[in-house]
Amino acid sequence: MVKLLRELERRLKEGGLPEREALDLLALASRRSRKELLLHLPEPPPPGTAERARALLEKRLAGYPLQYLLKEVEFFGLPLRVAEGVLIPRPETEGLVELALGLPLPPRPRILDVGTGTGAIALALKAHLPEAQVWATDTDPEALALAQENAGGLGLEVAFLQAPLTGGLRGLDLIVSNPPYLPEAYRAQAPRELAWENPQALYAGREGLDVARPLAQEARRALKPGGFLLLELAPENVHLLAEELKGQGWAEVAVLRDLSGRDRYLRARRPPQELEEEEGPLRGP
Repeated sequence: MVKLLRELERRLKEGGLPEREALDLLALASRRSRKELLLHLPEPPPPGTAERARALLEKRLAGYPLQYLLKEVEFFGLPLRVAEGVLIPRPETEGLVELALGLPLPPRPRILDVGTGTGAIALALKAHLPEAQVWATDTDPEALALAQENAGGLGLEVAFLQAPLTGGLRGLDLIVSNPPYLPEAYRAQAPRELAWENPQALYAGREGLDVARPLAQEARRALKPGGFLLLELAPENVHLLAEELKGQGWAEVAVLRDLSGRDRYLRARRPPQELEEEEGPLRGP
């Protein structure tokens, strides 16, 4: 199978894709895990493997995301099922989870993940904060079904709500979200892979803030005084929203960088001294 692996690596490189993906494609085609594949590489490929590998390669070269081919992605150490049409969790969003885990939250925090998609953020937070009450909203029923499947497979208890933004919840300690934040103009230059994901989970108007702005407005009411809002945005618009939140009286507004050094995350706090509005229904597990 070594010869077949080299062929896949060469064609991926010629197509401008990472050569390391060849192992994933060959493992999928041979119906083995990567670890098993490495043990059997010196052997001839099983019948049908070469044909399946080349078919997978052609699909990948056409821009179909590798994660959708594998039907799984690892996020913050958790194996998550992914499916066409639902946003694929990105490594940058792991940084959002790390920031959330570093916040001074109360012992049994109430946390909401807005626009949960696969459930990645909510499940990662629940896995590391088992005492937390975690909710997650999304308007896409297919995404919610996938998130619930992931929660069941991991044995993690999260309350999933089909609702926009904060879903009318109140009394939260943390609202965290990776909302759609790409400006509409980015469609013309977007990588081919993005065409397979739900555009409503990617694009958000002229500035890329058509979801983040109303989310921040709702978050001000949904959070307890002193509660945190944590967003992943684009380097091109994160400072714009940060300045708007400062003007609206949010406390401790800060723009934070991702691992590549790009301005990526927005952290803000509802002023601790602000009087709390009358609480609405707080549903959960």
